[in-house]
Amino acid sequence: MSSKNEAPIRVLITDDSVFMRKILKDILDEAPEIEVVGVAKNGKEALEIAKWVNPDVITLDVEMPVMNGLECLKLLLEQGSYAVVMISSDDSLGTRTAIEALASGAVDLIKKPDSMFLMSSDTKRNEIIQKIKIAKAATLRNLDKKADIKKKQYNGEKAQRIEKVIAIGTSTGGPKALQNVIPCLPGDLPASIVIVQHMPQGFTRSLAKRLNDLSELTVKEAEDKELLRAGFAYIAPGDKHLVVTNEKDGLMVRLDESATVSGHRPSFDKMLYSLDKTGITNIIGVVMTGMGSDGAKGLFELKKNRNIKIIAQDEESCIVYGMPRAVVEMGIADSIVSLQQIPDEILNIMGVQK
Repeated sequence: MSSKNEAPIRVLITDDSVFMRKILKDILDEAPEIEVVGVAKNGKEALEIAKWVNPDVITLDVEMPVMNGLECLKLLLEQGSYAVVMISSDDSLGTRTAIEALASGAVDLIKKPDSMFLMSSDTKRNEIIQKIKIAKAATLRNLDKKADIKKKQYNGEKAQRIEKVIAIGTSTGGPKALQNVIPCLPGDLPASIVIVQHMPQGFTRSLAKRLNDLSELTVKEAEDKELLRAGFAYIAPGDKHLVVTNEKDGLMVRLDESATVSGHRPSFDKMLYSLDKTGITNIIGVVMTGMGSDGAKGLFELKKNRNIKIIAQDEESCIVYGMPRAVVEMGIADSIVSLQQIPDEILNIMGVQK
């Protein structure tokens, strides 16, 4: 149990596998600040149990019989103020559904390992406990409102040259936040966008596809040795760093699996350090919702060396005000705006007609 002065985090576990339910319960029972208050074998059962036990956090398996995780999530968010953490495999159906769940209001995602026995590894146990704590601490807000931007008429043609590189970093709450930014930018934007979203391997491709389907911009998972193009947004693959190099033909994406930077791979700091090395100055840095401080050091260096413009998401519209807070407290943010205002702010800095 937690200390006398602090109530434990009340968790409802939902999974159709008896084995998975037992593993999750054993892991969470080891954390003194967490209390498992219920266990459900499908979404329908979770809805009923949640009414009675009123949990703080609910874990939802993506794929379950009777009612799957996505259907249950949408009903749970109507039913009460629960923080939901999705649990998913990295197969094509699982990743697509998990990304839709994150865009619909789930706080975070836990990837199932290839072997269920690896769920009991120290690394996985620590990840699960940490994500439950983050979910409880997250300030859940209605982020469904799209930015009110009047776009230029888009004729399907991309800009011919890159006038700016827009570097975006985000973590917890990022998929939903990105959905409120990327689709609100015009497809002929004379900029290339590089994105670091902290996410497990296998899920970033589905995130890119979802954003691409919603956007005029072309959104894709970044590939090694491809040249940056205007009107394109590149998402760093899970578990790989995205760095940018300045080659004779233009700016190039390079992917690598070197050690974590600022505790992450991909790392926003690592990408920003690489942009600093290119020598270019036409950069806009955008830091959005997420735990920790990844990106703060890199943005500080770019501000000092290249005098770039930096946009930070404000506290009220963040699910977790960690990454933006670190930048704001350094005093290097040029703009501190709500999530819905970020696309407008990007266009203002670029001088693009709205």
